Amino acid sequence: MSLKKVVILISGEGTNAENIIKKLHNKKIEVTKVISNKSDANGLNRAKKLGIKTAVIESKNFSSREEFDKILVSEIQKEHPDLVVLAGFMRILTPIFTDRVDAINIHPSLLPLFKGAKAIERSFESDMKVAGVTVHKVSSELDGGKIIAQECFHKEDLDFCEFEKRIHEIEYELYPKAICKYLNI
Repeated sequence: MSLKKVVILISGEGTNAENIIKKLHNKKIEVTKVISNKSDANGLNRAKKLGIKTAVIESKNFSSREEFDKILVSEIQKEHPDLVVLAGFMRILTPIFTDRVDAINIHPSLLPLFKGAKAIERSFESDMKVAGVTVHKVSSELDGGKIIAQECFHKEDLDFCEFEKRIHEIEYELYPKAICKYLNI
């Protein structure tokens, strides 16, 4: 059985990317490349230490989102991936990307609530009794694609550090499972 090819996109620490690589690479998938839009993303170092090729396409060097997305799509297509996995990739993507790339994303809230940035903080500060994590298809609507998987927990009596830790624990369990579910492996 040949492994499904996956490209991972990151912008920062890359802990979700590292977790995916450790749990799935050369077992269920082949992570062919990790691409960052920031050259100082620590996730690049994490990927390199695990033997994964990396690339940087600095988003700040482009005058428009469309211009950036065109180059990003070109770089992704070199790998011929079965799936692109966004793991802390902090970019709003245009149809140049969303119409050409099969991609999923993880978001630290129960979508459709708390879309966009600072979702952990907004979810924590809300009056809701539950919080959680969502894996969804990437679409042209910010955090608006079809939901693939969700997991929630009761947040009462947690301080912010405990809350954030619980979100990340769920991400590390849910995302690899959702990738396998999406790829049917």
